[in-house]
Amino acid sequence: MAIQRMDNVGIVVEDLDAAVAFFVELGMELEGRAEVEGLVADRCTGLDGVHCDIAMVRTPDGHSRLELARYRSPAATSAGPRDRPHNILGTHRVMFAVDDIEDTVARLRPHGAELLGGIARYEDSYLLCYVRGPEGIIVGLAEQLG
Repeated sequence: MAIQRMDNVGIVVEDLDAAVAFFVELGMELEGRAEVEGLVADRCTGLDGVHCDIAMVRTPDGHSRLELARYRSPAATSAGPRDRPHNILGTHRVMFAVDDIEDTVARLRPHGAELLGGIARYEDSYLLCYVRGPEGIIVGLAEQLG
């Protein structure tokens, strides 16, 4: 077998505490925080002088994780404005299944979530939406109907 599973998705942020608070409010669990630096970090990332703080959050089922990283050095670089449109090349969103999409959006708003468009109904199967969270991260939400 080529792979066993997807272990995590990494997201670089400036405000680690705000990003952790956003994803915890979404329903993820903080697995832990750590400071990472040294030869292994340099070799793994292909950067020199890596020193960063990371937080790992996981979904309640324990199968999916996000690694949120704030680089102390080398300084993080911007890939452009944080309000980029959804159709930009590259990773554009992380999608989560939720039990109540309207409640989830309402709980995320105080954490900076901005609804992109609105909540859409896909046939009789799903309610779907995208929100822009901290650092411009686009998060998809899907509520299965029926």
